[in-house]
Amino acid sequence: MTTRRDLLVGASALVALASTLPANAADKPAATGAATPASGDKAATDKPAAPTGPFTLAPLPFADTDLVPYISQNTLSYHYGKHHTGYVTKLNELYVGNESLGTTTEAVAKATFGDKDKKPLYNNAAQAWNHAFLWNSMKKGGGGFPTSGKFADAMKAAFTDSDGWKKAFKEAATTQFGSGWAWLIAKDGKLSVMHTANADSPQWTGEGTPLLVLDVWEHAYYLDYQNKRPDYVAAFLDHLANFDFAAKNFG
Repeated sequence: MTTRRDLLVGASALVALASTLPANAADKPAATGAATPASGDKAATDKPAAPTGPFTLAPLPFADTDLVPYISQNTLSYHYGKHHTGYVTKLNELYVGNESLGTTTEAVAKATFGDKDKKPLYNNAAQAWNHAFLWNSMKKGGGGFPTSGKFADAMKAAFTDSDGWKKAFKEAATTQFGSGWAWLIAKDGKLSVMHTANADSPQWTGEGTPLLVLDVWEHAYYLDYQNKRPDYVAAFLDHLANFDFAAKNFG
């Protein structure tokens, strides 16, 4: 039989246990098997230090909310704020002692392409250039198909119409195995699409002049689309592709 003394002892034990818990422990939900995110998703909101050195990080050519809902502000905080920033920062570190290679990311990438001894320098210079080109390849209210001008005529000659363009580019973007890029390029006045692996670009492989690009590394889309790369590519084609930029590059 439970006595009054037993009840008093039990109550004392509960009081002692409560005194060892955090003050707000009683306000926290019971565990559900899923980890509670860090406050404010600190990894996404903390901004790394701006790169210091001869190579700088240009600001985005659009507001970080302009591409929503197709590319989230959270994705940009990682992609631009951490990945792109990281490439520029590392490039500045590796550039010390290699100043003779050139003064732009494009020049350094071209000078080190195919050089196994300079692979880290190449990777960071090339990725810094690729990402700067990527941001200009997108805009709010983009996508569709150009309708007038020399560039539009070249697009029609190469792909016939919007459906032909989307089919060709989507195939290039989705068949790139692993990390890489999908490109619209020009060579000898004619347009085509291609994909490259890792940090490579037709700009230094000699395969053509880049007009437009889409990053198909997973860090570019995984937070928004998970493994559905085709959906990410479709969003770019329908809503983001910056044909004004492509036409300017075409000349």
